[in-house]
Amino acid sequence: MATSPCSSSGVSSSSSSGLGADAGLEIRTRSVEQTLVPLVSQITTLINHKDKPKRSDKTLQAIQRVGQAVNLAVGRFVTVGEAIANENHELKEEMSVACIEARRAGETIAQLTDVANLDHPESDSHITIFTDKTGVVKAARLLLSSVTKVLVLADRIVIKQIITSRNKVLATMDQLEKVSSFQEFVQIFSQFGNEMVEFAHLTGDRQNDLKDEKKKARMAASRAVLEKCTMMLLTASKTCLRHPDCESARINKDGVFHRMRLALEQVIEIVTDSRPNGENEMAPISIYSGIKEFKNKVEGLRENLYFLSKENLSTMLEVILEHTEDFTDSAYTSHEHREHILELSKQAKMELEQLVSVWMQAQNQKTKDLMEDLEVAILKTCQCMNDLKREVHSAATSLAADLLKYHTDHMVLKALKITGVEGNLEAVAEYTCKLSEQKEQLVEMCRLLRHVSGTEPLEITCIHAEDTFQVTGPQIISAAETLALHPSSKIAKENLEVFCEAWESQLSDMSLLLREINDVFEGRRGEKRVYLSLPRPGKHNANLKALKPVKLDTEEQAKIAKLGLELHLLTSDVDSETEKWEDQENEIVQHGQGMSSMAYSMYLFTRGEGLLKTTQDLFHQAEIFATEGTKLASALHALSDQVHDDKPLLLLEAEKLISMCKQLQTTAKASAQGKSATFTKVDACILKTRNVMTLLCQLLPLCCKLLRKNKAGNGCLKPAPPWKEDRIRTGTNARTPERRVDTFGIKSLENHVTNMTFLESK
Repeated sequence: MATSPCSSSGVSSSSSSGLGADAGLEIRTRSVEQTLVPLVSQITTLINHKDKPKRSDKTLQAIQRVGQAVNLAVGRFVTVGEAIANENHELKEEMSVACIEARRAGETIAQLTDVANLDHPESDSHITIFTDKTGVVKAARLLLSSVTKVLVLADRIVIKQIITSRNKVLATMDQLEKVSSFQEFVQIFSQFGNEMVEFAHLTGDRQNDLKDEKKKARMAASRAVLEKCTMMLLTASKTCLRHPDCESARINKDGVFHRMRLALEQVIEIVTDSRPNGENEMAPISIYSGIKEFKNKVEGLRENLYFLSKENLSTMLEVILEHTEDFTDSAYTSHEHREHILELSKQAKMELEQLVSVWMQAQNQKTKDLMEDLEVAILKTCQCMNDLKREVHSAATSLAADLLKYHTDHMVLKALKITGVEGNLEAVAEYTCKLSEQKEQLVEMCRLLRHVSGTEPLEITCIHAEDTFQVTGPQIISAAETLALHPSSKIAKENLEVFCEAWESQLSDMSLLLREINDVFEGRRGEKRVYLSLPRPGKHNANLKALKPVKLDTEEQAKIAKLGLELHLLTSDVDSETEKWEDQENEIVQHGQGMSSMAYSMYLFTRGEGLLKTTQDLFHQAEIFATEGTKLASALHALSDQVHDDKPLLLLEAEKLISMCKQLQTTAKASAQGKSATFTKVDACILKTRNVMTLLCQLLPLCCKLLRKNKAGNGCLKPAPPWKEDRIRTGTNARTPERRVDTFGIKSLENHVTNMTFLESK
């Protein structure tokens, strides 16, 4: 399927200050988003300056410096954009128009901020930021829109690269499928390997740059398929060439080619954000996400009794209970779990009936007693759903643990290898039946785990695992049948080994996946999960009616949106740094991950989302964050005793961290009376958290470098996986057209914009 890279730009992006970018553009990658953040900050500073009647020379000079800095940065930015346009003729016209608009807007802002001589009489007629604020807003909108267009167009070139690379791989695969001699196969496979390395490099960079965690997980799954299938394609093709008349060998090879083509297609769907024939992606709903949405609706009745209908709520529960039938109908669910799930399903219906009854009465007559009865009904309904979630989680994870333990010895695979080499067709047939049974068990396990995975990325990983078992099982069987028909064939034996290794590898991955699912459920770790050190909802129900939660209103959320976005980006940077450590149990990594999770929950608070519902929750979270930072400082002191290089620097940074954490703790504990004081305290807590996270981003790579030196070659960084291209190789291709975008691409544009200095509002 030929896909146009143009589909990468979609809906919209806007800032809280009302400086919306072009309504036809959507920012889908972190590199584009991060490039825009400092520019938005500068322009927002200019527009939100305080119109004091008396302006000091210092203020006027500062405003002029910012205007000039914006104009100069835009000029450099446009130069890079024009270079990209000259190298990509199909985008030249669009890019040139956007560059001209950006340059014009930058010059307008420089003119309007030329206010250093404003207080002199001869400049009375001069139009400035003070006399024409509308003009500044208009120029700012044009600048953000045009800069965003340039960035998205540059991003389109990256997408085009991936599509071109995919097309090369497909063309070479077509050649590989048709070869009839070993010599020809070896020659073409060598070319195929180089093309796959290039594709892996491009898609790996894209995966890391994606903002959408769900797309990231889908990309990771597709790339994992391609990585494993590359070796399968080699041995399956060689086996087919060695035994051209063997039907099972042909089936085995065809299966590999088919799976690789599907994975390549999915990668293109992700990077272009499109589906074949324009169809929409229908994601299966899990019990976990269904219960989460249902509880949110039920708890929403506290704020608004009229925002949904009772039929809507009943339908949601029906869907959840239908999904529980996956457990109750499964032959692998224990009798005890089945009974408990059925009992809780019945109780959930009863609790909802009671809730609806009180809810309908409260709509007609909002008395104190009825509202208290409604609160009790809400709590009982939510508690029942929590119990149901816990029961299905227990059923799925206990089944998975038992199956993985039972199949650890890989007895069926070992038997297939032995009987295949013996040429015992009857025994091979017997063990293939056992493998098919094992496959059905593991597929069912993946389906049940998906319901309780807890996050969308983990759901996608479960779906990928299910597909892997579904496909690899029959491939092992065809490879074993080929070996049984040709027991002396070394290549047929090697081929069976490769497919068995893929099966064993997936079983090993399932053990890790099970641990992650349990971690998310228990609130220990997980992808972008809030740090669950706060009192759990419902834990202190006795005080529920006595406490009146304080929330930020829409205007206050808008004011701290920029700080929240910066905090969000910093959590992503910290996560990227911690992922580079080979020893994930290292104390420094553990504290870093904990702080990142807590900072992310604070970012969600700025959006009115997440577990931090009130300002008091936020202040409590800030205190715990500061405590975790102090523990990290202790770990840094311990590390300084083990290293020699940069020890003074490490101790200095540790002391800086302690000081910042103490300041944050003092701020979080300080009393604040009234709406204005509370908001000031919220703003200060998030600002200080951001500063600590900035320091953490610098500390993690420093510590990792010191540990690596200390281990004298053992290293604490993960080795580059074979699926990713060795970055040194790219130097040899630096002059080729496909590599030129690395020189004139998003990174170059990003560097020019981020060089601008910040002007703090006083």
